[in-house]
Amino acid sequence: MSPVMKSNISLEAIKALREKTSASLNDVRNALEASGGNEAKALEHLRQRGAQIAEKRQGRKTSQGRVESYVHHNGRLGALVEVNCETDFVARTPEFLQFCREVAMQVAAMSPRYIRAEDVPSDRRLSPEEIKDVCLLEQPFVKDPKATVHDLLKALIAKTGENVVIRRFVTFTLGEPV
Repeated sequence: MSPVMKSNISLEAIKALREKTSASLNDVRNALEASGGNEAKALEHLRQRGAQIAEKRQGRKTSQGRVESYVHHNGRLGALVEVNCETDFVARTPEFLQFCREVAMQVAAMSPRYIRAEDVPSDRRLSPEEIKDVCLLEQPFVKDPKATVHDLLKALIAKTGENVVIRRFVTFTLGEPV
């Protein structure tokens, strides 16, 4: 869009989409303009942009991060997760901290066995439904089943501009054999 042309996208539409996605103002405005003001198309545009950013960041070193815990209210179930990022600055942001808490809760609630589908041993032949059950990144997010944990991860990478990796997790259930 040339600087002379005015955008016909309302500030309310930009604000509403930004609150839903936490994307930058420029990205939200561009997505709404590219979609002709259609919010659903703009959301898809932002998801694709987030995926592109995540793909570019994939190989970058992640030596900072956080270990987060979740203990169920009755104290009988808990989970620990390690989530890594590139800098300690991002590791302290509210978005990163929230992501870590949500991943720990996801692990406690859904008991995945692997982080990603590639981690499943080659001698195990799993159906796509079984992959969704046992692989953390493929699981529907417990708070919003329309999105997977991988979708949340890509959105965080797009927002922070850093590579973020779920490195490992463990669950504890009271009375479970060691």
